[in-house]
Amino acid sequence: MLRVERLTKVFENSTDQIAGGIREASFALEPGTFFTMLGPSGCGKTTTLRCIAGLETPDDGVISVDGRVLFDGPMKMNVPVEQRAVGMVFQSYAIWPHMTVAENVAFPLTVMKHRRHTRSEIEQAVARALAVVDLDGFQDRPAPRLSGGQQQRVALARAIVHEPRLLLLDEPLSNLDAQLRDEMRGELKRLQSKIGITTVYVTHDQSEALALSDQIAVIDQGRVRQVGSPQDIYFRPANPFVARFVGATNLLAGRLIEADNGRGSVKVLDNRAIRCLVPGAIADPEAVSVSIRPESIRLVPRSGGPVRAGDNCISGSVRAVTFLGATRRVDVESDSFIMQVTTAADLPLPADGEVDLLFAPERTVALPGKVS
Repeated sequence: MLRVERLTKVFENSTDQIAGGIREASFALEPGTFFTMLGPSGCGKTTTLRCIAGLETPDDGVISVDGRVLFDGPMKMNVPVEQRAVGMVFQSYAIWPHMTVAENVAFPLTVMKHRRHTRSEIEQAVARALAVVDLDGFQDRPAPRLSGGQQQRVALARAIVHEPRLLLLDEPLSNLDAQLRDEMRGELKRLQSKIGITTVYVTHDQSEALALSDQIAVIDQGRVRQVGSPQDIYFRPANPFVARFVGATNLLAGRLIEADNGRGSVKVLDNRAIRCLVPGAIADPEAVSVSIRPESIRLVPRSGGPVRAGDNCISGSVRAVTFLGATRRVDVESDSFIMQVTTAADLPLPADGEVDLLFAPERTVALPGKVS
């Protein structure tokens, strides 16, 4: 449905010599996919979205939607924004306060140059779009009398009123308070599934990306570092940046001692060997990072007895406990390294603080590159 190949758009910066933008980004989406571009501020995700929309002219690359080429750098082809048949919702929503809900939603239809719509066609299209976002009967409501969540729905209705093939969302939840943002995540996913439209979503919020997406692209410093399902991104990060950026993790510096068929062993901490997954090629065995998620670790009192067959084991001493409601974060020191462990809030801890940390090789991932 959407294919982006080697997309490049670089903004030169004369002050600190750091050039922003996106470099050689490539990904392809099946119809109906909810695709999220995730990364820190300034990484290039909004630039990518604006290039797809036609609001920025790329330096190079190819963009096509449903087999139709919208931009081709080598062929000097660039379809104007109004002819791309895409819908876009901005971070600010851009709801016009002097218009009613119906007038806001109808705006894309009233300014179309390549097709004229009758008044009846516009009214029917507006009614359909508002019904999709559950705002039936709001046509005559003045825009200033809408809540934040209702304004977001109006912006969505305006984006889909002309039945675009592609929907682009640029951090649409960032201006909502925390509680409403949580509520609107589920609502947004429901609406996208109901419409069945291919959606590209931009955010720097990891939990948002994990909750909403079918596929995620993690972007850092203008480069796509990994594309995959939320489960792949979380449990099989491609490098230390992805492991750290998407959720909490323990990153141990290590040395690869063996690898075969996606599994191997790495020496960490005080030259201790642990078994792990090795999902990708590692060019330098001396420069390896091992990722272990805090919730993948089982904390038990140190007994000196046998460990459950197959588990890795690291011993340590409890240094801090943080109550988080349903869970606790336990900081355990082992060979001068602090391991974070997530446990149930009521799990008893040994009086002497001496514990074993048990974790499965399937939840332990060796990554190329040193811990920064």
